[in-house]
Amino acid sequence: MSIEAEALLQEAKESIEAAQNYRSELQQRLHGLSQARKQVRGSSSQAREGLKRHFSELQTAVTRLLTERLSVLLSEVDVIEQDSVRPLDDCQKLIEHGVNTADELLREGEKEDLLGCFTKKALQIHLDSLPEVPVLVDVPCVSAQLDDSLLYAVRDRVSRHGSVSSHPPVQIEELQERPGSVLVRWDRDCLLWDRRLQQRDRRLSLSQYEDTYIGPEQEFLVLHLDPHTDHLFRVCARGEGRTEWSPWSVPQTGYTTLAPHEWCPGSEGYILSSRRNIAMRSDSSPSKAGVLYSNAPTYFCGQTLTFKISATGQVDKEAESLQRDQAVCISTNGAVFVNGKEMTNQLPSITLGSAVTFDMEVVNLLPISNNNNLSDGGNFKLRVTIGSGNREVVLVF
Repeated sequence: MSIEAEALLQEAKESIEAAQNYRSELQQRLHGLSQARKQVRGSSSQAREGLKRHFSELQTAVTRLLTERLSVLLSEVDVIEQDSVRPLDDCQKLIEHGVNTADELLREGEKEDLLGCFTKKALQIHLDSLPEVPVLVDVPCVSAQLDDSLLYAVRDRVSRHGSVSSHPPVQIEELQERPGSVLVRWDRDCLLWDRRLQQRDRRLSLSQYEDTYIGPEQEFLVLHLDPHTDHLFRVCARGEGRTEWSPWSVPQTGYTTLAPHEWCPGSEGYILSSRRNIAMRSDSSPSKAGVLYSNAPTYFCGQTLTFKISATGQVDKEAESLQRDQAVCISTNGAVFVNGKEMTNQLPSITLGSAVTFDMEVVNLLPISNNNNLSDGGNFKLRVTIGSGNREVVLVF
């Protein structure tokens, strides 16, 4: 094959590769557009359903309240009517009885043979005594006082009730696995005041999202997760002074392959929690408590290991000392010992509520090249940072 043909063939291969890359980039952009359209359509549908549901519930509640209030007012009218009509009914019965008596007396007066009885009976009836009838100014007149300002107030509140926002929702930027946990990071928008993180176990199809964190931070470490188990995470936010939350972010799947840190079970003198991440000295045999070890070497470079003091007791001076070679020891007074020697710098005293953190990273002593690698211990060191309170001690091994 001639040089010209080879050059032409190479150029054709490069063009094909460029076309494939171009097509791949376009397909990725189409996928991005599809995701954006899905976000707009999906959030709009959720907003519609939320508005309909809220206003339907509001309408039902308002109707119920108005019906209950109407029933109370009608009951008050019934009570006033009954109490006011009762004495009028009594007066009417008295007058009607008098009319009947007068009619009977008149019929007897028309008979000449009964005039004697008529005269005597007329004197007994007291024809000059009439019952008193209440005047209208003393009789209740029931009326309903209705304030039209309620309608204006309701109309004003309804006109300002609810709002529709088109701001992009806060999104989860990173899910980083940690031992028995997942570190969730989201948008670092300073205009947002509160974030709300929820999670649910993906294995359980009927499980509901549950609140995991609400606060101003831009990341949160979700603890107590089983390794190799998928969890769905979503986050929303709200601005300062706002009560309503933004739409939820697109759910992201996170999991951890790292086993959680655990204390070694069966250590004499210690009681462990069900997850074996909390150890407490046993009161039954405090003098027998020795050194408590981790169940496995689960700590790796790049992680932050935190020890929290949730309870304190009497210091056991007879416990095995870690102030020896190839060990880092921190005493309760904050002194740091490396290889059995006390360091000049020290940390604050360790008391109830204290938290001590360990961070470890690899430090490259020489420029990275093909001639050195991580397996060559002479070119790399470990930098260990121990922190407590507002102080840190940095060690290099």
